[in-house]
Amino acid sequence: MEQLIIFGILSLPIIIISRRTLFNIKSHGFYRFFGWEGVLWILITNYRFWFVAPFSLEQMIAWIFLFVGGFYVIAGVLEMKTKGKASKIRDDKNLFRFEKTSELIDTGIFKYIRHPLYSSLIFLTWGIFFKNPTVLLFVISMISSILFVITAIMDEKECIAYFGDQYRDYMKRSKRFIPFII
Repeated sequence: MEQLIIFGILSLPIIIISRRTLFNIKSHGFYRFFGWEGVLWILITNYRFWFVAPFSLEQMIAWIFLFVGGFYVIAGVLEMKTKGKASKIRDDKNLFRFEKTSELIDTGIFKYIRHPLYSSLIFLTWGIFFKNPTVLLFVISMISSILFVITAIMDEKECIAYFGDQYRDYMKRSKRFIPFII
């Protein structure tokens, strides 16, 4: 019961942040919301195990995933802050202000992967999962990961609609989540 109460309380900010896209199945934000909710449930379930048996194989794998995810999000946010040019020209109410870039970012980490922030969420999901892996959390982690993949695919459709061939060319020379791999 405690987990459900915490989940409900912590879901409120996610609902508020996602309110513009929550009922728009064609928006990447719709799928992102449910992915975030999955990560939240895994976190609430596993927070008690964060530092248990710190040198076990599961914990070591968890920390690797968490550090990679942390690197991706920091590198992505820094690149967006320095190279991203938010524009009022891009008047899409479903996008956050920092997502309304008028110029394609293809430098830094974005030179290698198109979605460092979604990739970081996938790594975060699995990092938290490995803190105390269970069958139920494996299923939730898989579902969350799939939702983040769908989020990225929907985001790419939105970027193609805005940037056109420039984004298609960018897709040919970059990977979606992991440099040189996928």
